[in-house]
Amino acid sequence: MIPSKEEALEELRIAEEMNPGPWEKHSLNTGIAARNIAEKIEGMDADKAYIVGVLHDIGRRVGIVDIPTHVYAGYEYCMQKGWDEVARICMTHSYLLMKDEFTYDPETEHERKIKEYVSAIEPDDYDKLIQLCDALAVDYGFVILEKRFVDVTRRYGIMEGYIKGWEVAFAIKEDFEKRMGCSIYDVLPDIGRTTLLTPKPWQPPKK
Repeated sequence: MIPSKEEALEELRIAEEMNPGPWEKHSLNTGIAARNIAEKIEGMDADKAYIVGVLHDIGRRVGIVDIPTHVYAGYEYCMQKGWDEVARICMTHSYLLMKDEFTYDPETEHERKIKEYVSAIEPDDYDKLIQLCDALAVDYGFVILEKRFVDVTRRYGIMEGYIKGWEVAFAIKEDFEKRMGCSIYDVLPDIGRTTLLTPKPWQPPKK
């Protein structure tokens, strides 16, 4: 089950008021990218792609948090709402390697639950689509994958498994492009201009 587009946008608006930041515009752009790609792929629902894209980071409503915390917060919130399809995307969007992300034993309870969840499923087209679009969308528009990977690395540093995750993202891109019959970049508005912009990586405000 998923909410309507109107409900999704209202949820995002409320969440941004709770935790202001560029993540809200990034989420909107993730939804746009997902919709535009899904429209070109037979059998995919563009409205569903848009909604789960808009809400993939809804766990950030709880504040400035790390990846596992916002992933699980989003999952719990959406499950409480009865939006199981969105909850799934909240869980999978940050883990391109899925079960192979967890080459360690998680220390926190919510991360153990994430490991258990993503290890028990195979990613479907919507999981893969949002994983890809999460990498294509920034708050100021859309960028090629290489640009986004550099941006994330500048913010967080190189973590173990990053390069393997990049390889998965490129494989997803190539698969979708074969099915679309064109480049994913052909359907992302103004990507040529925004890819060339070089804003400083966002940092949370100092308290």
